[in-house]
Amino acid sequence: MVEFDLRRLRVLRELELRGTLGAVAAGLGYTPSAISQQLAVLEREAGTPLLERAGRGVRLTDAGRLLARHAGVLLAAAEAARADLAALGGEVRGTVRAGGLQSATRRLLVPAVAGMRGEHPRVRVEVSELELEQALPELRSGGLDVVVSDEYDGHPRPRPAGLRFAVLHEEPLHLVLPADHPAAVPGGPVALADLRDDAWAASGAGTGHTALVVGACRSLGGFEPDLRHRSDDADVQLELVRRAGAVALLPALTLPGGDPALAVRDVAGAAVRRRLVLLTRDQPAPPALAAFLDAVRGRAEQLG
Repeated sequence: MVEFDLRRLRVLRELELRGTLGAVAAGLGYTPSAISQQLAVLEREAGTPLLERAGRGVRLTDAGRLLARHAGVLLAAAEAARADLAALGGEVRGTVRAGGLQSATRRLLVPAVAGMRGEHPRVRVEVSELELEQALPELRSGGLDVVVSDEYDGHPRPRPAGLRFAVLHEEPLHLVLPADHPAAVPGGPVALADLRDDAWAASGAGTGHTALVVGACRSLGGFEPDLRHRSDDADVQLELVRRAGAVALLPALTLPGGDPALAVRDVAGAAVRRRLVLLTRDQPAPPALAAFLDAVRGRAEQLG
């Protein structure tokens, strides 16, 4: 009878999710050679090739993909068993690994960590600021336990199988202009068409925020924006508005209050919104994770 080691099955599952030996090694904290050795042992245990060469890298064979799917089931069962055992212990303890984009980390995850320190001091919470493209593979493979991401009107995020999605918070986006910008002087909503000649600040190429800015300018203003400045840091975008004369379209949670150098205005003729979304694996949450999720949801209710 074939007996499999869960640690080696995790390596195979990681390869299915991440695609390369280098990415698996970086995610698990090993060298690529150590990962190759683990997979070689697993091949001997399975009695059939699990990998084949593909250019400079490797890919899973049919047998490898089959075993990787079973590995996902076995790893989920092991995690559920650990959750059930932890629930019998009474005291809430354990480690929770959370990731989120900048504004969600600042306004949701960090306050939730602060609350956990008083209510559940035996829970260790590790927070990483990550975009969804980085966080999703970590969540699926078990490197993260919870992720807070966002999605914008007309630009939905992927919904991979095996994950749970719940909307935490919904908010408008506002135009942010220099206080002396001609379009800001009247004080009311600003038409995007009035900003066709301005330099824009937005997030990096390929992000949902940039897609929203481009789509809004095209559909509501009839022009292609001059995306002259790019940063995933909202504070950097705000500084570009203050000091470089740029304009931006930013969510309410990212905006400072009462800054005399900035004019914050609604978009004329349309409501542009984003949602903060909570992502977890579709399996029972151990007590430590359940307590942290309650803290995050409580903070989101306060924002609402």
